Amino acid sequence: MTKKPNILLSNDDGINAPGIKHLWKALYKDYDLSIVAPHREKSGTGLATSLLRPLHIFNVKWENNTPAWKVTGTPTDSIKIALSVLLENKPDLVVSGINRGSNAGRNVLYSGTVGCVIESVLRNIGGIAFSCYELDNPNYEIAEKYVPYITDYFLNNPPPLGTLINVTFPPKAIKVKGFKMATQGKSRWFESPDKRLHPEGHYYYWLGGKLPKIEDLNEEPDSDVY
Repeated sequence: MTKKPNILLSNDDGINAPGIKHLWKALYKDYDLSIVAPHREKSGTGLATSLLRPLHIFNVKWENNTPAWKVTGTPTDSIKIALSVLLENKPDLVVSGINRGSNAGRNVLYSGTVGCVIESVLRNIGGIAFSCYELDNPNYEIAEKYVPYITDYFLNNPPPLGTLINVTFPPKAIKVKGFKMATQGKSRWFESPDKRLHPEGHYYYWLGGKLPKIEDLNEEPDSDVY
């Protein structure tokens, strides 16, 4: 009997997010999976690492007796803890996601989803990050359908050492025509911090903003944002 490849799953939306459950569902039949993810949402943390506070690790009960843990830290912390503490054997691949919202263009620099696989490739382990474009009602089912094909392809055709794969499923994807490699776009973001008045009399802010309309992106046709 052929041994199944070992894959470590993680994300930045937290271990209870629907995206990682769809990711597990897409892969559990064909691979030996382990899950190590943040205990709550850690979007936008990039490669942030917790150096000034301890990390706590808790077992999580998962379907099919898949070994799973949550870590009170960032996505990168989760990968570090998984590879240095929790896993007996080095995984063949790290897969992160499925993220709620696009990770294209310069947004990859902020993404904790991508941060997971950056950490893995820094340790000479291949990594794939999956995202859905939509923030509201992301089509996880379409992503789930194609995740196995992409994962299998890159396990059998690994990119050069130190290279990660970042996949974003386009908005309103119902039927995927195919996949192609793309250059990294700009992914402009209009900053619009939300100013609010604190009861004690000082102002505070929620960081936020919005993406321009697709037709106003001014991106190259072969970019990942176009």
